[in-house]
Amino acid sequence: MKFLRFSDICASGQAQGKRVFIRADLNVPQDDAGNITEDTRIRASLPAIQLALGAGAAVMVTSHLGRPTEGEFRPEDSLAPVAKRLGKMLGREVPLISNWVDGGFEVQPGQVVLLENCRLNKGEKKNNPELAAKLGKLCDIFVHDAFGTAHRAEATTYGIAETAPVACAGPLLAAEMDALTQALLEPKRPLVAIVGGSKVSTKLSILKTLATKVDQLIVGGGIANTFLLAAGKRIGDSLAEPEMVREAQQVMDIMKARGAEVPLPVDVVVADEVSILARANRLSADEVGPHDRILDVGPKTSAKLADIIAHAGTIVWNGPVGVFEYPQFAGGTKMMASAIAHSEAFSIAGGGDTLAAIAKFDIANDVGYISTGGGAFLEVLEGRILPAFEVLAKRAG
Repeated sequence: MKFLRFSDICASGQAQGKRVFIRADLNVPQDDAGNITEDTRIRASLPAIQLALGAGAAVMVTSHLGRPTEGEFRPEDSLAPVAKRLGKMLGREVPLISNWVDGGFEVQPGQVVLLENCRLNKGEKKNNPELAAKLGKLCDIFVHDAFGTAHRAEATTYGIAETAPVACAGPLLAAEMDALTQALLEPKRPLVAIVGGSKVSTKLSILKTLATKVDQLIVGGGIANTFLLAAGKRIGDSLAEPEMVREAQQVMDIMKARGAEVPLPVDVVVADEVSILARANRLSADEVGPHDRILDVGPKTSAKLADIIAHAGTIVWNGPVGVFEYPQFAGGTKMMASAIAHSEAFSIAGGGDTLAAIAKFDIANDVGYISTGGGAFLEVLEGRILPAFEVLAKRAG
């Protein structure tokens, strides 16, 4: 996919003295007192800001925070704590500007300001054309660097990209675009996708899209239980969606017609409840009793999945294969994580549970690329062109 890169614009000196507007994702979690409890997203935004400052630009940064009501300011919706943390990280004061849509504020080359929560602006979420036109006039260069919002066509993610003199991808967004292109558009084969989670219904379109592309489709969690039902297996009291059996069968049929496979568990780990005290039993997939709950894959299945991963050329990972939060049901996800970590394949991982598993099993440095956007990552897996990608490609044309 063709798009302008902010790094190239800076390297060629085109950002010198220019007004640069960066749409970042600074939507960080806070406690009841408003203190930031985790600042990964702020840290992830630093390269774009430092790039702009280093290039001699006058820098404006904005982001959404929480779910404010447009046009109604409440103190808890303010980016003030973010401005403070950002200033600390950059080693300089970062002024926070309110009511900034019509301009009227100063920012000099070599300076950075934070523009108050963009979702407070009326018309932001619906990408109001008048708002988009005003935003485009604030800058010479618009930099989209918020992959977490790339699937939304809002005024600060899409409208401004249409109206600003130049629109480009910041380093974070460009890295996502490169990684997703490498994994899904130009993958080294075999392409293996891992889709875990509780429900087939929420990931059906992803499963169907992937079934037309991948060489092996590993399913886990409640999704795998529904596939086991489709294969005629008994699953006892396991989490599943019996009404989705036909759809699961369709996914397996699509794969089979292409000579590809959905490897189903041959052994499982069961218990009669989901808790830290639950007693785990290993069984063959044919031995599941009426009151058993399947909470993980067994060692034979884990070894089989690890072997598939070991021979992959590209791995796309979204979701665990068991209830890995409890040690007695973590074996399958742990073995899979280890296989991904040791694989020579290019791997891309995304989604909240997946990131939690990566952190738990300490393999962050061994995954090719960890995607920062949950919803956006899933929409790409569904085969959709994200609005941010589409508008940046259009502007680069």
